[in-house]
Amino acid sequence: MREIVLDTETTGFDPESGDRIVEIGAVELWNHVATGRTYHQYINPERGMPQEAFAVHGLGDDFLRDKPVFAKIVDDFLAFVGDAKMVIHNAAFDMKFLNAELRWVKRPALPWDQAIDTLEIARRRFPGSPASLDALCRRFNIDNSSRTLHGALLDSEILAEVYLELIGGKQPDFGLSTAQSGARSAGTETDWRPKRRDTPLPPRITDSEKAAHAAFVEKLGEDALWRKL
Repeated sequence: MREIVLDTETTGFDPESGDRIVEIGAVELWNHVATGRTYHQYINPERGMPQEAFAVHGLGDDFLRDKPVFAKIVDDFLAFVGDAKMVIHNAAFDMKFLNAELRWVKRPALPWDQAIDTLEIARRRFPGSPASLDALCRRFNIDNSSRTLHGALLDSEILAEVYLELIGGKQPDFGLSTAQSGARSAGTETDWRPKRRDTPLPPRITDSEKAAHAAFVEKLGEDALWRKL
């Protein structure tokens, strides 16, 4: 099962009032384990960055001026997300902005049921308790000390840890899911496997260990299983 943990940073709170996305960060999970694949993009909002937004994100007009506009990055973004579930904290906010940006470049909206809202999960699990990302980090003893400013990729990496705790800890099914038992279809996105190392690891068996093993097998006689195989 492929999931994308996602976060956006914006110039404000309402795309219909002219606010835009300035940063997208996303982390890929496969069966609740991070694969190491990420997506990160700063975006030129084609408008000035309000001072209050700059104070939160640390992204100013000068920094964003030479970044691509959303229309230039939309294909790469959609290709990374694909049809995977998107894990988002306060999904209504990010989905509102993403679908506004998609509408402005005449692309289909992302289905609302493609999003998993960790804010809703947290409120169901801990009713009446604070459910912000920082509060959940404190609850689960997740180190977020580097989160001095809001950043989409950092927040998505932290959210990935929070999400795994919310659903029962890392690898809640111990990796024994149907998808891992051979039910994947070859040639499809769900047939993901770790990539082969570019450089194979060196052998760890010494010559003396090889010789000792050969001597042990010799003592077992002609019917030894290792001789037949």
